[in-house]
Amino acid sequence: MRLFRCDNCGNAIYFENRSCLKCGLRLGFVSEEICLHTVQPDTTQPDRWRRIDQQQFIYKFCANATWDVCNWLVRAEGGEAFCVACRYNGLVPNAKSSDGLRRWRAISDAQRHLFYSFLRWDLPRQGRQEDPQSGLLFDLKEDEILPDGSCNPVMIGHDEGHIVIRAAEADDPTREQQRSMMNEPYRTLLGHFRHETGHFIWNHMVRDAGKIESFRAIFGDESADYGQALERHYREGPPRGWGSNYISFYATSHPWEDFAECFAHVLHIVDSLETAHMFGIALAPMSPDLLNAHANFDPYSVLDFERIAEVWVPLSVALNTIHHSMGERDLYPFILTPVIKQKMAYVHSLLTRQV
Repeated sequence: MRLFRCDNCGNAIYFENRSCLKCGLRLGFVSEEICLHTVQPDTTQPDRWRRIDQQQFIYKFCANATWDVCNWLVRAEGGEAFCVACRYNGLVPNAKSSDGLRRWRAISDAQRHLFYSFLRWDLPRQGRQEDPQSGLLFDLKEDEILPDGSCNPVMIGHDEGHIVIRAAEADDPTREQQRSMMNEPYRTLLGHFRHETGHFIWNHMVRDAGKIESFRAIFGDESADYGQALERHYREGPPRGWGSNYISFYATSHPWEDFAECFAHVLHIVDSLETAHMFGIALAPMSPDLLNAHANFDPYSVLDFERIAEVWVPLSVALNTIHHSMGERDLYPFILTPVIKQKMAYVHSLLTRQV
């Protein structure tokens, strides 16, 4: 994730900021430029805003700014009420309840973070208006409370572009309970978005792009019955020695899930490395047995995934060790073996249009 500068005072500002902490002016994200800008109210039109660096452009805030859910901008002359991240939403949590609004804000933060990566790589993002059969549609669903007071939890998943996110996982205790029950080392809202959109990307950049054979050469035959594969996965568990070939336990269940997990991790790694690059992070450990790393490049512009992995591995080790010093578990509890890196390299080559 990039760092930005206030157009008014030059102070460092961050992706999540609503206003500059130094000069107090309001901030809005311009998706066309993938940049956070400082804005002021237009004196001639209500609810219209002008960038202070380029006064000729007039914007309005995404309709979800009413609830302080979003700080992205939309060109005023366009017909869109919602920004490029929010316009794919169907169901959303109840903004009139404190719990619903809090959950929606947390989910929206993750969703906008996802779309930052989509914009950086210019990934397919057709909505239901453009593609009624398989365009993107997010339902951010609340659990069903049954008459007896019990809870029927929402199942997170993807079906031909329709992605369901369980709103209750915006609550840390609920998400941690699920992580523990599923024996997962990592579980976040952003991880859900990245994984589920991985299926959407597979549909558009593999299946519909005629790249099934190259996919199968890396991930295996996806024509195996998905339902039976999941049933076997939960009944028998992963194959012996799975950690050498799969990034996660869930990735072993079916080639579709393997791809979606690798897609999510490519986004995790590249976005984290961009943050490290913006902070100028370099590792030069005193011990010669430890790897050096210098995030001195923009990972979104790199075509060779091996170069990305060479920096990420020692950086993730350092981050994990820092977490241990705070009494926390690993930040990135995964190992990039040669086979896993090959899979990630394939995904990366799709995103960078090399295959």
